[in-house]
Amino acid sequence: MSQTFEENLQDAEKLLTRFREETLAHFINGRHEAGCSGDTFETVAPSDNSIIGKVAAGSAEDADTACKAAEEAFEDWKNVPGKERKRLLHKVADAIIERARDIALVESADSGQAIRFMSKAAIRGAANFQYFADMAPSARDGLSLPADEHLNYTIRQPIGPVGVITPWNTPFMLSTWKIAPALAAGCTVVHKPAAWSPYTGMMLAEIAHEAGLPDGVLNCVHGAGAVAGKTLTEHPAIKAVSFVGETTTGCQIMHQGAETLKRFHFELGGKNPVVVFEDADMDRALDAVVFMIFSLNGERCTSSSRLIIQESIQDEFNAKLIERIGKLKVGHPLDPATEIGPLVHERHFDKVCSYFDIAVEEGATIGAGGKTAKIDGKGNYVEPTLFMNASNSMSISQQEIFGPVLTAIPFKDEADAIAIANDTEYGLAGYVWTNDMGRGHRMAHSLDAGMIWVNSENNRHLPSPFGGMKSSGIGRDGGDYSFDFYMETKNVCIAMGSHRVPTLGKGKR
Repeated sequence: MSQTFEENLQDAEKLLTRFREETLAHFINGRHEAGCSGDTFETVAPSDNSIIGKVAAGSAEDADTACKAAEEAFEDWKNVPGKERKRLLHKVADAIIERARDIALVESADSGQAIRFMSKAAIRGAANFQYFADMAPSARDGLSLPADEHLNYTIRQPIGPVGVITPWNTPFMLSTWKIAPALAAGCTVVHKPAAWSPYTGMMLAEIAHEAGLPDGVLNCVHGAGAVAGKTLTEHPAIKAVSFVGETTTGCQIMHQGAETLKRFHFELGGKNPVVVFEDADMDRALDAVVFMIFSLNGERCTSSSRLIIQESIQDEFNAKLIERIGKLKVGHPLDPATEIGPLVHERHFDKVCSYFDIAVEEGATIGAGGKTAKIDGKGNYVEPTLFMNASNSMSISQQEIFGPVLTAIPFKDEADAIAIANDTEYGLAGYVWTNDMGRGHRMAHSLDAGMIWVNSENNRHLPSPFGGMKSSGIGRDGGDYSFDFYMETKNVCIAMGSHRVPTLGKGKR
């Protein structure tokens, strides 16, 4: 975005006026609904913790109404030809592109993410819709599996209405990442955005409706996970739930949906290692390490929050790292120059800051940061932080901090690096930097993570699978892997001739 900070502030304020003046309603069956209880909650701007506006607090009844709307709409939507779904989803993508700046401004204002990243996230959301729109005509395709006397073939059909629960860190992009394949598959959706950043979830529902998506196909219910979210995950009309968030919450959701035997897709926490060997291209590795922990305020599940650095280069690498961290621009999220914005909420801010004392108590060294960074005495700002001389047993090495905080842990050799990297309950992503491609392949095979990047930052390819192992999740997003979740596979067996059928009951008694 080429606009200035002042222009961004002015334009964002115009967009936020709507949310300041009227309570953000639910979107159910093609209409804005105030909610049955009339209860509301407030959202705040992370830049100064001022109130943005009020949001309808979804009740169990509201969630039930949305689930039933999705159930009713499913009967027609599942039969819409793939080519027509493709046309409609491309219209949604086009509308997202037209509104990309608006989306980015609102998302920066209510999530605290820097505008330089949110502008790209909005376009990425459109790309998600474009990609899965193109896949819609082939979504039901299956396999031909011939046998000697039979032809087996598979077909796929949409599983039914699904629940999508998304987090607060990059809410719009992650919503599209889940909702686009569900719609392309022929499912209807009830979406519950995060309570701390709900606005772009509503914008997506409105954009889709205006683009021609039929009533009830995409519904949006706001509120607390313990009320609206719980009803959604327990509702018998909802056949599957896709959730992005904390591991503990994922466990709760699985318990809630057990009685209705729901299918679950979980993208959960991470404590991802970036392993840097002494033979790595140090400058490129440094770029990747800085980007993958300090972009998006460190509030990303795939952040490389553990730097596992070979002992022979740790002093040199850490020195360069400290220099780079000192140059990072912390500032207002709508300032184009800002690289690190405020954390999303005071509660999360307090959690992240608590690790500064924990690190010292556990014996680590604070190489950079470790303090709050108030802008004009306001906001949830923290200095980008580096903990050095850590061991993998420390809390700062094991617990997901989810902020601009990096923990550096030295290692001796390849076997030691593998042992440290795998010594965690999480297994989402792993990053390896080495010029020895044999070692790169060995590391990729040895690391307990669902996604491995060798000599690269998190570079996404939409057809490839995205997801984790261990406590980092269940299932995979991306390409045809998404359809595996949102669709049922049915096998059809046709006899090719007059094969012998086993007989019973024809013998003499």
